[in-house]
Amino acid sequence: MNAHLAQDLPSAWVARFAGLIPIGRVLDLACGGGRHARLMAGLGHTVLAVDRDATALAAASGPGIETRAFDLEHPAAASHADWPLVPEVFAGIVVTHYLHRALMLPLLDSLAPGGVLIYETFAAGNGQFGKPSNPDFLLAPGELLAWANLRPSNRVIAYEDGYQHRPRPAMMQRICLRKAGSVSDLPPEALALDVGNDPKLAQ
Repeated sequence: MNAHLAQDLPSAWVARFAGLIPIGRVLDLACGGGRHARLMAGLGHTVLAVDRDATALAAASGPGIETRAFDLEHPAAASHADWPLVPEVFAGIVVTHYLHRALMLPLLDSLAPGGVLIYETFAAGNGQFGKPSNPDFLLAPGELLAWANLRPSNRVIAYEDGYQHRPRPAMMQRICLRKAGSVSDLPPEALALDVGNDPKLAQ
């Protein structure tokens, strides 16, 4: 069983900002064992959990969760009927421990107005702690911010780029952003920094 599938507790980063996602349809992309799909379903969302690993999808299934086996990296993926990244559909998108740069703009465009993206994965320098170590699977310094800024309707709520000690030593990059027509569309509570802090959740 791979490490992504074996994890059960939600990421502390995802849990911190999950409460900002408006009630609606949420995409858990490369969902692994479904820890974030279950979190989102528990918050009242309907969830689409996507992974190419059938074993992972079996673990991810549950009430309020639709699972879909799909290879996001197949050359013809975007033209397939099951392609999940439909424009302006999702109230929230969660991606952790996965990087395929060709998906970056489609992910942003799949957010509905007011939708929230929570993204977290490994960053440059992670090779000193283990896998992944291939630069193709590691974010360059500032890469998530640069990506977010490609769409001017995005408001970055929080961003981190550095070393984490728990749950295992790693270099990580994280972002939470909200899509809106303009900054004036966002009430203060839509940009809250202190939602969802739970010491029982994974760091």
